[in-house]
Amino acid sequence: MSGNTAVFLAELTVLILAIFLGIEVISKVPTLLHTPLMSGTNAIHGIVIVGAILIAGQNLHSTLAQIVGFFAMILAGANVVGGFAVTDRMLEMFKGK
Repeated sequence: MSGNTAVFLAELTVLILAIFLGIEVISKVPTLLHTPLMSGTNAIHGIVIVGAILIAGQNLHSTLAQIVGFFAMILAGANVVGGFAVTDRMLEMFKGK
């Protein structure tokens, strides 16, 4: 097994475990708490955007890594914007008339 294959399999294993862990954690959260948790995860996705920009901007990685980094920037950005929009709507409900 070459070095690149071993690295790919290790990264794929981490990805699959992260997916299962995320599904398990989110499925245990009551529906009432999803909106406040979305607000809290915006900061985490800000970090994801920074990491994706670093990966997509480096010439040291393959073209596939740059493409995945670009799509990670798009998806994380959409999640941040959507999270802030939902949080804003939630906070509007608590304002007086």
